[in-house]
Amino acid sequence: MSNALLIKYFSVALAAALKFFAGPLTGLALGLTWYETALCSAGGMMVSVVLTTYIGKGIQALIGRWRKAPPKRFSKSSRLAVRIWKRFGIIGIALLTPLLFTPIGGTILAVALRVQRQAIFFWMLMSGLSVGLVISYLVYRLSFVQEWFMK
Repeated sequence: MSNALLIKYFSVALAAALKFFAGPLTGLALGLTWYETALCSAGGMMVSVVLTTYIGKGIQALIGRWRKAPPKRFSKSSRLAVRIWKRFGIIGIALLTPLLFTPIGGTILAVALRVQRQAIFFWMLMSGLSVGLVISYLVYRLSFVQEWFMK
């Protein structure tokens, strides 16, 4: 495996770790296959999930120190998160993490809801793999995405 290919994989994983949809778009731009892109995207998401899970409470404390005013108790996003949590639990949070939340945001939400680490890891992995495969496949197969992105 060449260094150039490893750099491409790392680029896709890094993009997906920050914003999941960026992974498949980066993979398309770098000329990877759709399944390589899906696996790298899921891997990047999981790196983000593992790191955030272990340092999640510290991140919450850090954000709390930077805030000038206390956060709104019932913002639009917090109501949505609570509604998803009450209906679907960690499975719903995990499935919507790549689509709606960022990998970091979805993990912080799961940590804040006191979900066990093993459950977070398992369901985020299932979500990352399944959503990664579907999104990557669609990005590579929908010609208008390729035309728009590759201009």
